[in-house]
Amino acid sequence: MYAIISDGGRQYKVEEGQILDIDLREASVGDQLTFDRVLAFRDDEGLKIGRPVLESAGVQAEIVAVAQGPKLVVQKFRRRKNSRRKTGHRQLFTQVKINKIEIG
Repeated sequence: MYAIISDGGRQYKVEEGQILDIDLREASVGDQLTFDRVLAFRDDEGLKIGRPVLESAGVQAEIVAVAQGPKLVVQKFRRRKNSRRKTGHRQLFTQVKINKIEIG
């Protein structure tokens, strides 16, 4: 059983018990989240597709941690100008654990 949800302009395929990295939220560890934009749902009975979303469907999740992604190197270079700049970036994200997929 899985569901396809939309959050932050991205689509995720989620299953119960899965750990998922989403955009940073202003919430603390242990808080509960509900994803209401369920685009599709699949179980033993078959596939249900929303147009655009499934009504009365939701995914319950719990915030596990706030973590940083891998380091990205940003390097700017202008030829023949002796101009070089090297910086890095690490994006913050929220890890959530999918507890329950509800369909009405």
